[in-house]
Amino acid sequence: MTSSALELDGSIWLRAGAHTLGGKSRIDLLAQIDATGSISAAARAAGMSYKGAWDAIDAMNNLAGEPLVLRATGGKGGGGAHLTERARQLIHTFHTLEAEHRRVMAHLAQTGLDAAGDLNLMRRIMLKTSARNKLLGTVSAMREGAVNDEISLRIVGGHEIVAVITRDSTAELGLAVGAEAIALVKAPSVMIALPGDGLRLSARNQLQGTVTRVRPGAVNSEVIVELDGGGTIAAIITQDSAEALQLAPGVAAVAVFDASSVILGVVA
Repeated sequence: MTSSALELDGSIWLRAGAHTLGGKSRIDLLAQIDATGSISAAARAAGMSYKGAWDAIDAMNNLAGEPLVLRATGGKGGGGAHLTERARQLIHTFHTLEAEHRRVMAHLAQTGLDAAGDLNLMRRIMLKTSARNKLLGTVSAMREGAVNDEISLRIVGGHEIVAVITRDSTAELGLAVGAEAIALVKAPSVMIALPGDGLRLSARNQLQGTVTRVRPGAVNSEVIVELDGGGTIAAIITQDSAEALQLAPGVAAVAVFDASSVILGVVA
């Protein structure tokens, strides 16, 4: 089987402060509104539902801090919509940036470097979430349920993380065996146990490792466990628990958390 050549690609997204206004699809929607003067016609041309188009318009108007689309009342067909000059300027700027972006992508593709792989890695390590633990893995197994699916993710060191998510989420994320995904686990959701023959827990995820750092606080302590084979996971437990377990660097430990505590994400 002949493998396809690796191509470098990317897209532009517009932001207002910490908020994302959207990308090409929303700019296309604005352009179609300008061309047709109709939300419904613009939605059809942009491949959106009428409700989806209005949701996008509301989001852009709110996040821009000023109107981009104005709805007109009366007239033929009961009214329409038109763009403000700010929206037209936004379309022009986006198309200019898009052309420059294509030029940069083409230049990078000609360098002969593994730019595509490097840029993909940059996107992963720059991912910002409130979850302390972000673990990259590959979907190794999936079990469908009536409402929820059970997803197994193989991470560094051969460890398996199990997540239970809704079937809608599975479809929306495009998860399949072999797909890359990121497991997000908040540190307070992680419990620490000591390994032993008598350890029996109901939690699906039990990752073996060694304590590397303990950062005590007034009430809680942050415990960092280095997993066997690589990778780390952080837990927030009470100071009393850390002392009772005598946690310190070098102590063997098990990071324990429920499958329902795992959030899965993908880099689009």
